[in-house]
Amino acid sequence: MFRLESKINTKGAEFLRNRDEYLPILAKFKDTLSKVRQGGPPLLVARHKERGKLLARERIDLLVDKNTPFIELSTLAAYDLYNNEFPSAGIVTGIGVIHGKETMIIANDATVKGGTYIKETIKKHVRAQEIAMENHLPCVYLVDSGGVFLPEQANVFPDKYDFGRFFFNQARLSAKGIPQIAVVMGSCTAGGAYVPAMSDETIIVRNQGTIFIGGPPLVKAATGAEVTAEELGGAEVHTSISGVADHMAENDVHAIQICRNIFESIQRHEYQHLETIPVEEPFYNAEELYGILPIDLKKPVDSREILARIVDGSKFHEFKERYAPTLVTGFAHIMGYPVGILANNGVLFGETALKGAHFVQLCTNRNIPILFLQNVTGFIVGKEYERGGIARDGAKFVHAVANADVPKFTIIFGGSFGAGNYAMAGRAYEPRFLFMYPNSKISVMGGEQAANVLITVKEDQLHAQGKTLSGEEREKMRQTILKKYEDEGSAYFSTARLWDDGIIDPTDTRKILGLSIAISQNRKYEKTKYGVFRM
Repeated sequence: MFRLESKINTKGAEFLRNRDEYLPILAKFKDTLSKVRQGGPPLLVARHKERGKLLARERIDLLVDKNTPFIELSTLAAYDLYNNEFPSAGIVTGIGVIHGKETMIIANDATVKGGTYIKETIKKHVRAQEIAMENHLPCVYLVDSGGVFLPEQANVFPDKYDFGRFFFNQARLSAKGIPQIAVVMGSCTAGGAYVPAMSDETIIVRNQGTIFIGGPPLVKAATGAEVTAEELGGAEVHTSISGVADHMAENDVHAIQICRNIFESIQRHEYQHLETIPVEEPFYNAEELYGILPIDLKKPVDSREILARIVDGSKFHEFKERYAPTLVTGFAHIMGYPVGILANNGVLFGETALKGAHFVQLCTNRNIPILFLQNVTGFIVGKEYERGGIARDGAKFVHAVANADVPKFTIIFGGSFGAGNYAMAGRAYEPRFLFMYPNSKISVMGGEQAANVLITVKEDQLHAQGKTLSGEEREKMRQTILKKYEDEGSAYFSTARLWDDGIIDPTDTRKILGLSIAISQNRKYEKTKYGVFRM
């Protein structure tokens, strides 16, 4: 492979100006992340610790192998929703290593509304289980939850992917031989009681963990009997009488040690072999990304400059370099793992789509994971292109991506608009992981295009009624639409609603992608089958 040659002058005015604009964006992201990771209100955090309990992230730190990374997912879920009363949606999810085995960890944060579940908590929990299913990862549930947040019950209880989906997923995961381990470190009430009951092995902390379908208030209301939480569903009851739990721990630390002991007997059944090479750091400094990444999405960015700071040795074997240049395709290594890469370099034309579909087929035929680097305005529009069959050619690209059964990974480093999001493995196309940079934008189209379209539609409606839109009205409408798209297109808006798996610092890209590819090896890659391509 040849080393990419950067054409960026890292001492030039344009680079330095872009970096100076990017650093405050990065600082805001890191500050937001730090605040959210503090959990619930300080008073509740202090009360939690006074009870001798560890915080959710402290529990995870003890659980995973020392000096190994933990990829936390969707840290900013529910950000700027519910008056920010549900930091991280009240749950911490992510992938860590326990006795050398990559594991999905789902930990309730009891300092956030008692660890109760809102819509975004449900979505985050289910997404974690989906990742475990896709990558054959054992699951550990660190349970400390009051169950459904009752004021939001209509949004969390009855639908296909609501609260009941947890237990459906646990049953399916266990049936596939994917271990399910629960550690009950606090409340585990009502439907939530099925989390430990449906796990392969369950640990419960004495005088702290409780499991019951109906708590003391409900028992009293239903039967008139008064009973304490410990008598009803404490560790003594469930480890010596009911058999709902298998191990009793004295405290959080002891419970975590028992959980780690369980992992000593867990075996990995499948493994996808990838031919790796020795890891080589990029030739160019990753921090230079801060001066390259697009802030004004109207300014073009050569995606090769991004690649040069992500891939091993900055080495890249480009495919069809001279054809359809608005899509860069080729092979590289990331942290020693082989990967096929598709990176946007402009709008998608018909020939761009054909090139993309061809390259995806190469990757699936060779059983190589695919990385999509998104900065796309969408497909080209116009009479000439419609007559040339842009819809037909674009469909080939979408078809190839949808059916590609090798692991797909997506990073949005700029804009993600329209059908370009689909062709480049947006959320609907089931990439194993999708991450965004703090500067990223995502929406059905750019704000200016949306404003022009909606104003035109409005003017046509008024014209049919014999009316017109004044210049002042037009500008007011334009500014309203621009603000709406600016707000709703933000990476924060996206990640709060779990349209992605989290916002990341661009300099962490290599590490996160390397771990993501390693995680994907826990199951054999399926053979890709394609349907009918319209020719």
